[in-house]
Amino acid sequence: MSVAEQAMPDSEGHVAGEVAEGRAALPLSDNVTVLEHEGRKIYLIGTAHVSQASVEEVREVIAAVRPDTVCIELCEARYAALTDEQQWKKLDIFKVIKEGKTLFLLANLAVGAYQRRLGEELGVKPGAELLAAAEAAQAVGAEVVLADRDIHVTLKRTWGNLGFLKKSKLLGAIVGSLFAKEDGANAVQIEDLKEKAHLSEMMAEFARLMPEVKEPLIDERDQFLISKVREAPGRDVVAVVGAGHVAGMERWQHEPIDRARLSELPKKKVWVGLLKWVIPALLLAAFYVGISNQDSPRSVSELVLAWVLPNSIVAAILTLAVGATFASVVTAFVASPITSLNPLLGAGMVVGLVEAWQRKPTVEDCENINRDVQSFRGFFRNPFTRVLIVAVAATIGSAVGAWIGLGWVVTLVS
Repeated sequence: MSVAEQAMPDSEGHVAGEVAEGRAALPLSDNVTVLEHEGRKIYLIGTAHVSQASVEEVREVIAAVRPDTVCIELCEARYAALTDEQQWKKLDIFKVIKEGKTLFLLANLAVGAYQRRLGEELGVKPGAELLAAAEAAQAVGAEVVLADRDIHVTLKRTWGNLGFLKKSKLLGAIVGSLFAKEDGANAVQIEDLKEKAHLSEMMAEFARLMPEVKEPLIDERDQFLISKVREAPGRDVVAVVGAGHVAGMERWQHEPIDRARLSELPKKKVWVGLLKWVIPALLLAAFYVGISNQDSPRSVSELVLAWVLPNSIVAAILTLAVGATFASVVTAFVASPITSLNPLLGAGMVVGLVEAWQRKPTVEDCENINRDVQSFRGFFRNPFTRVLIVAVAATIGSAVGAWIGLGWVVTLVS
């Protein structure tokens, strides 16, 4: 296609390429959408996050446009994660456990592992096109703007938007990604996803299957991104975003957007807080009924045994099943029936701290996390991630054992 032909707008008014005054011809592809906003031009580059073609296109467009500002689909936390190779050295396993972030970190590692495996197959690091955008911006003297919403806000709003069944489904998909096998067709499939037709079909299917996830993960970020891009300084702005955001950003380009509202953390539901006290309250009520029953009173020792045995055994079995140390298994056995009565202290926290003290993950173990989590077996091989798995297993085992124990006690007194 000639430069003149590239400069012609399509039926929707999008420009595939143009000749800028005083600049060289801009070889813009169909992956670049040019928006006009208050006399300024915004070049939206829709990319695939594990595509070498996207990396090259980002560099070429920025070099040709020489924009005043380059906006990239990253927040401070994600930018640091991509650029700071020492980040894992800074992880404190004890702090992670105490703050109750074991499951969050495991899920994050699993998703990252899937992206890295895919990136290795395609010969490109996940997010490479975003880093390339920052480097190209510096080369032409453009300002770099991190335009995405904070990843922690996005994840919390996404998680808070899901019910129990959808959360379980999402966690299952994350775990399943560890077993996913990629084949040579992926490169073609990923490039296809940047095509508007394929992308529209995929997004429509995503919205149908999990609308609760699409809203905070895609739709809200479309608004946040275009809002930040509109405010970027300069006459010419290049925005590098995932191809899935382009249509939504176009849709919201002239609409008022409240970023403060989009940055709010979901409010904790009152009933969720009260739910933590359900087991202790029901257990105390069952004990009272059982002991005070004049017709067939139950002894305290009998009720205590019904509560303790399943609680301790299930927690210990699940902890043992994931390869915990002997000390951690014993801790799970002893702590589970006690922590189940204390909503402020979980068995996973106690067991996780004991496991961390036993395994003592080193700086080298932290450095090897990205390599080890490429496989399911690697999660268990690395001492750091093994501690996280043990803590989560103890939490699940204690919860299951608590409900079984409560059911046994209720059966005895009914």
